[in-house]
Amino acid sequence: MKFCLERLYYFLQEKNQQAFYTHVVVENRGKKEDNELELEFRRVCNGYNKHIQALPFELVFADKKSNSLGLQLADLVARPIGLKAVRQGQENKAFGILEKKFYSMNGRKSREKSYYGYGLKIFPSS
Repeated sequence: MKFCLERLYYFLQEKNQQAFYTHVVVENRGKKEDNELELEFRRVCNGYNKHIQALPFELVFADKKSNSLGLQLADLVARPIGLKAVRQGQENKAFGILEKKFYSMNGRKSREKSYYGYGLKIFPSS
């Protein structure tokens, strides 16, 4: 979560929007899991991050039944990215489409795969 929030902050900086509050929507999992997630989220946003400063994010829980378009999209992109990380040699057409959208150190139009560590962070790294 820390990496994701840091990357989100970089994106907001790029768009000059880092001073505004951003809602981060997550799917409910259960009372215990939600409480643990919220605690870690607040810890990261309150300074336990690469910037050692408060991050302008607000956590919003969404019920799975809400059928949120954003959560559906997250589900659609998570699997191809996860498969690419776990099965690197396997053909993955969906990832080929998605990789053009990743945040990159050389800009999104660059043909180089310079998104590792920027728009795509695999943890723990091998």
